[in-house]
Amino acid sequence: MFVHQKWVESRLDLHDDIFEEGDDHVILPPEFFDNLWQPDPYFLNSKISEIATLTHKFSSVTLYKNSTVRYACMMHAIIACQMEFQLYPMDIQICPIYIESFSYHNQKIRLKWADNGVTINPELKLLQYNLGQPLQLEETDGYMPEKYGNFSRLAVYFRFERQIGHHLIQTFAPSALVVMLSWFSFWLGLDAIPGRVTLLVTCMLTLVTMFTGMRADIPPVAYVKALDLWMAGCMLFVFSALGEFVVVKVLDVQYQYQVNKVPKVLPMRISAMEKGQCVGTVANWEGGTVNVRPRKPTQTPTTPGQVSLQGNGGPQPPLPPVKQPTRRQSILSVAWTDTDTGIEKIMWREIDKMSRIVFPGLFLVFVVLYWPILIFKTS
Repeated sequence: MFVHQKWVESRLDLHDDIFEEGDDHVILPPEFFDNLWQPDPYFLNSKISEIATLTHKFSSVTLYKNSTVRYACMMHAIIACQMEFQLYPMDIQICPIYIESFSYHNQKIRLKWADNGVTINPELKLLQYNLGQPLQLEETDGYMPEKYGNFSRLAVYFRFERQIGHHLIQTFAPSALVVMLSWFSFWLGLDAIPGRVTLLVTCMLTLVTMFTGMRADIPPVAYVKALDLWMAGCMLFVFSALGEFVVVKVLDVQYQYQVNKVPKVLPMRISAMEKGQCVGTVANWEGGTVNVRPRKPTQTPTTPGQVSLQGNGGPQPPLPPVKQPTRRQSILSVAWTDTDTGIEKIMWREIDKMSRIVFPGLFLVFVVLYWPILIFKTS
């Protein structure tokens, strides 16, 4: 920065011979500045501040005929700013610079901004922020307990608005694509278990690596940031897809167990019925119902609710009514029969079909809620 200070020193006795003809000022070497009384302003919230030097200090002293002293220098300074990252990476930082006299209290020195105040080079470009004109210039008095007095203070506030384009390309878009990539597992059957597990685990590790690198760019803070919410949401969707795979695999194991659990006596009963040794047989097992009847049954008149079957072995006494057990249609059933179409529905396949719609729908709701709220809080 270029710092310009101007004050009136009435104690100077200036002779006209030190001014060139037609000039109302004279430029003196910087060493002459040490022989003058000078104010002692400093940056109150600076970490490092120094006058730039190459072969000598970049500073100059100008004396005017009206006893005005003008001092200019080029300075390097590192200013501390209390930043807030709740809305990161769409945060807006307001950073002040405080200028105050170190030795002279406000009864001795009154600091004031010049007419042009603070100006910013229009060619100045920052990589991460958009820097606007100073928001506000203030002239206040601040009590300093360390120095036991009130001191004149100048303040200028700068507005740093973070550019979101870098994070859209490097963070938000890739993480959203990784979440969408995890949905492909819903179209993979359970016969592709290695591919399905590899896809989901790879998506999870990719998100963890991506966000670990992003967190290294900002200071560690104790509160939750907007980027943390996005990261948690993406990881939750991928983890939910992995959990959905575990659920459908468990349901498939139970379904295969019930399908393969056929009694060994069933083939024997079918063979005996074909030979006329068994007239009516009903074989039941867990999860289904099988009714075995003779080839040409002859129904005899019976009382209501009773059925008599006659095969090669002659007339048989009426059998008690047999109630056909049906498969329970509950949420805990691994398979059921559709009453309208008569097609068997398998639980794990239905869950995969529902996940193809539910997961994208929930992620869309998450995105629709996340961005408007974040933009509203930023504005």
